[in-house]
Amino acid sequence: MRQGVVAAVVLLIGTAAACAGSDRAAGGRLAVSPAAGPEARRGFTLVASGDVLPHDSVIRRANLDAGGDGYDFAPMLAAVKPVVSGADVAICHMETVYGEEGAAYSGYPDFISPPEVAAGLRETGYDSCSTASNHSLDDGAEGIRRTLDAFDKAGLKHVGSARTAAESARPALMTAGGATVAQLAYTFGTNDKPFPEGRPWAVNLTDEKKIVADARAARKAGADVVVVSMHWGTEWQTEPDDDQLSLARKLTGSRTGDRPDIDLIIGTHAHVPQAYEMVNGTWVVYGLGDQIAGTMTNDDGELDGRGNQGSIGRFTFTAPETEGERWPVTKAEFVPQMWDLDIGRVIDLPEAVREDPGRDDYREVRDGITEAVLSRGAAVDGLMTVD
Repeated sequence: MRQGVVAAVVLLIGTAAACAGSDRAAGGRLAVSPAAGPEARRGFTLVASGDVLPHDSVIRRANLDAGGDGYDFAPMLAAVKPVVSGADVAICHMETVYGEEGAAYSGYPDFISPPEVAAGLRETGYDSCSTASNHSLDDGAEGIRRTLDAFDKAGLKHVGSARTAAESARPALMTAGGATVAQLAYTFGTNDKPFPEGRPWAVNLTDEKKIVADARAARKAGADVVVVSMHWGTEWQTEPDDDQLSLARKLTGSRTGDRPDIDLIIGTHAHVPQAYEMVNGTWVVYGLGDQIAGTMTNDDGELDGRGNQGSIGRFTFTAPETEGERWPVTKAEFVPQMWDLDIGRVIDLPEAVREDPGRDDYREVRDGITEAVLSRGAAVDGLMTVD
């Protein structure tokens, strides 16, 4: 079975390499195939952001931004577009599934979002999105199909949920800086919603052995950098829980020879900013927090502004001196960001504070996010705020 998965990934990587120029051109950035030779093996930057969770208020905002005709999600992300589109690879997390175009949509508890979200993410500069979450089965197999169809239409790659068994076995593949980047994605569960009959592969569930096997398959097939998106953790808890800490140690400790099987872990789900940490020489983001979400109520039934806060992680990978060695992260950064409920916009907090030093509210949120992100000593390992 594993040989079949590897063969499928090999075929996909070959196709991606052949089409790399046109694929990256759609995102506004130039891709260089690894086959171009040593001179093409330059470094690249990768950014990742947190949960996109369109509550009813967010959907209404998108309709207003579209002039009352349809939905436009790009304006709400305009402030972070320079950071996202400026990276060679940009990864998002789509928490919800999509409905039919023009149909009725819903927020919590069963999210069915407008398919126009995908176009807004692509316009912002995102290249790939993890789709494995506890809401992946909110509308069954049809919800997954509509979501991934919308991603394909927008030119946005995806991983974590699937329409077919073959699709579930493939990572999302991107080419940047002469490297092939593979993204994998998994979730702790689906809110007890049953899997569609005959489709146990519809959503990738967290399984340490499977994650390592998938990472090794991607590596054997030619992936230079393997990124794992994890939907995990305890909601409303700033500190990573014991399961996160344990799995992070195990995954980052997995090696083939002298090379780690996984090069970066990016986490979502907790709805609050969580720490970044270097674990076994690999960066782990326990929780990016929410990028887009409506008014959030915590487990105590209280309104909690942390549910509208998060960070964007930016990692610079450098080509190794010897082919076949690890592409190391030589620079790690983060951008504190928040969803401003009053205006329905994502805010790049460092930029917003620079532009308006009198915004004490933005400054306080920025400082709170920074404290959470650095709470496990990441500054000692070089993590910095994006200038």
